[in-house]
Amino acid sequence: MRVWMGLFALVAAMGATIVADTIPAQGGNIELTPLAHAHVQLEFGGKVIHLDPSPQAPQASIKPADLVLITDIHGDHMDPAAIDRVKKGTTIYVAPPALADRFPGKTELLKNGETRTVDGVSIQAVAAYNLQRGPSAGQFYHEKGRANAYLLTLGGQRILFTGDTECTPEIKALTKIDIAFVTMNLPFTMPPDEAAACVKAFRPRIVYPYHYRQQGLEPANKNQTDFVAAMKGFAGVEVRTPDMYPAPPAGPGRGGRGRGGI
Repeated sequence: MRVWMGLFALVAAMGATIVADTIPAQGGNIELTPLAHAHVQLEFGGKVIHLDPSPQAPQASIKPADLVLITDIHGDHMDPAAIDRVKKGTTIYVAPPALADRFPGKTELLKNGETRTVDGVSIQAVAAYNLQRGPSAGQFYHEKGRANAYLLTLGGQRILFTGDTECTPEIKALTKIDIAFVTMNLPFTMPPDEAAACVKAFRPRIVYPYHYRQQGLEPANKNQTDFVAAMKGFAGVEVRTPDMYPAPPAGPGRGGRGRGGI
């Protein structure tokens, strides 16, 4: 296990720079870099925004954060060491109330359904939760009210990050989404066919499958491939498929949080 952890650190420190996607927007382009698992970096208007920093992200691609947004309490979203890799002295943190007092700087706590402008960026917190899946009867992996999906508006572009969720009514009801990052992995969120049905309901212009690695599922990108197949022939939504897992796969005994996520 120590050998594998060393490999994670080595790849993160030495990994090659990932090329950003350029999204035209009002007032300049958005540079969007899918880094690892649920970690995405956005650059716009001189600001750098990180979603759910991951220790697997190549250090060469990371730029110091003006804003760090955290969706949930679990270790593959809230990782203090990964946050340390992206933060600077003036970083502002955005998180659900369940993570109050967990950050080393100014923090804005957003409840489900709340919208706030933080450092000039409009951020809407959307409820992210399980509808049916949990560790036992009557329990859910993600209880309603604890975690946030985030809908950001940058240069007139509406960009959604679902975090850990099934296809909730709050997600399906969203409209005029330009870009969506949609999670898919069992048993914790939803399978690719459900994710595709959800995307077909709210119809973003561009969708990225992310948070898709599932423990025990081979090949490692099977969920992503299955999602692409489920979206085939659906007009009006462009599917983009970045490699969100630049590090080696987890070793024996590492468990699901680090790679598959909950």
